[in-house]
Amino acid sequence: MSDTAATSQAERKRGEGVRRVYEILRDDILDLRLAPGSPIDEVQLAERLSMSRTPIREALVRLAAEGLVTTLPNRSTVVSNIDFLNLHTFFDALTLMYRVTTRLAAEFRTDADLKMIRARQVQFTRAVEAHDALAMIATNREFHAAIAEAGRNPYYTGLFCRLLDEGRRILRVYYSSFDDHLPRRYVDEHEDMIAAIEAGDVAGADRLASAHADQIVRQIQDMIARDHRRPIAL
Repeated sequence: MSDTAATSQAERKRGEGVRRVYEILRDDILDLRLAPGSPIDEVQLAERLSMSRTPIREALVRLAAEGLVTTLPNRSTVVSNIDFLNLHTFFDALTLMYRVTTRLAAEFRTDADLKMIRARQVQFTRAVEAHDALAMIATNREFHAAIAEAGRNPYYTGLFCRLLDEGRRILRVYYSSFDDHLPRRYVDEHEDMIAAIEAGDVAGADRLASAHADQIVRQIQDMIARDHRRPIAL
């Protein structure tokens, strides 16, 4: 085997290792199996996955770029905290981006855009029917990203995708509030948005996107505020 071929094979192997670590940690973080603030032990992880620490460190860099882990001044890494104190500012920005991107999609979409949006909706529907929360998170993100792309404003698309990525654990809380059995009516909300986009109904798309965002925010707020205390006789 030539040196070039050997190098290429080693790079592919390392890339596969990085992807494996990334996907394992990402899913554990998004599914809240790794709680916010939990330390990431590189040595323990290397032993668990039978690999060197190099792909683990590369995966952590990728996760840090997505806001899922944080590197502390002492170079240790922890799962990023969820800023519940300022959650209202996140909801403000998210709601605005739901509205703006869906409005623009209704105005500028093409037939190719509609085909992509519908394909993403099919994937989301399958995830909902399978009660697969992580798949719901991923496919919901791609559905709304496709709508944003149809709006033809890369700045809005970039900001919205960033918010969708940052909100993945919050969305996990949302699905948990339904025990991962998302009611069909919330799938139908996506269908209504697609219909408004296809019809070029800008005002209707805005209204539907706003209502969609509002129900998500209310459900999460109710979940967080729920009283889980147990009466204990002393």
